[in-house]
Amino acid sequence: MQRIPLARPAWDQAMREAALKVLDSGRWVKGPENQAFAEEFAHWCGAIAATPCHNGSAALIAALRILSIGPGDEVIVPSLTFIATATAVSLVGATPVFVDVERDYWCIDPAETEAAINKKTKAVIGVHLFGQAFSPRLREICDANNIALIEDAAQAHGTELEGKRAGSIGDIACFSFFPSKNMAVGGEGGMITTTRPDLAEKMLRFVNHGRNDALESVELATNLRMSEVQAAIGRVQLKAIDEWISKRRKNATDINQGTKIRPNSKHSWHQYCILSENPMALINKLSSAEIDSKIYYSTPCHRQAVFANHHQHDTILPVTDDIASRLVAVPVHPGLNQEEVERIVTTLSSAKETN
Repeated sequence: MQRIPLARPAWDQAMREAALKVLDSGRWVKGPENQAFAEEFAHWCGAIAATPCHNGSAALIAALRILSIGPGDEVIVPSLTFIATATAVSLVGATPVFVDVERDYWCIDPAETEAAINKKTKAVIGVHLFGQAFSPRLREICDANNIALIEDAAQAHGTELEGKRAGSIGDIACFSFFPSKNMAVGGEGGMITTTRPDLAEKMLRFVNHGRNDALESVELATNLRMSEVQAAIGRVQLKAIDEWISKRRKNATDINQGTKIRPNSKHSWHQYCILSENPMALINKLSSAEIDSKIYYSTPCHRQAVFANHHQHDTILPVTDDIASRLVAVPVHPGLNQEEVERIVTTLSSAKETN
């Protein structure tokens, strides 16, 4: 019996040919593939502009810098997320302010967010956690307080909220193309998108040393560009992403462990997480059936060692503290065949009966 992995990156002949075509051309950087990938991705998610970059973490740092956020500023973030959401804020010299998440949907809590806003607050990073859209209240709160809304869409390719795709909801958005994500680029990669014309040109400059059309660096920035090979692979994957997301949604429907979906939204199921009363027993049960699973995220960001000196390190966030070590991810990726889906469903049903 073959083991079922949590992720199975897609790779086919079309992607291989796209990569080899670029390599054979000798134009490995700063070429037409990046420009085309940016335009196609922006169109796909409904943004006015996009630019490829190194990875999702670099996209977050770039987004903060593009918004001129730095020392003395505060940025509100959920603590239940991948660590890069928070460390990106620290890396630009600003202070992350950690807030709790919603009980039902596990995304940043709008009420807690609103309560944390003060005169130092410059932005909120809303994370579409596991592919679940964050609350539409975030957009309203940010607009009412004249602060930026940054989408951490690293896990949300294809997520929709009130008819808008992730990448077109906030002022600026950050995607990851890490191999486990809903789409990939044959290695590390990311994308920055924006809905604001005033940020579009700055966004394009920032990944290229802050240079203008005359090749003069007009602002402090660095090289965050994506290679042409990765952009070419990304363009091929983008053609298949809608089909892959449909398969993820079908697999999630078949698995059906009661995970809630926000009204007026579409989940993209980067992960299918189950809130378990006995997570290690569930993981062991799945492993005995040759099924990979994992807890996301067992240690909230504000309690990790990197934030040992942060003033919120010992703060109690009731929902986050309750669920962080109990969310077990099971395979939901589009590479699953019918036998594998049935094995996951059968094992989960057996685990319920055992409990």
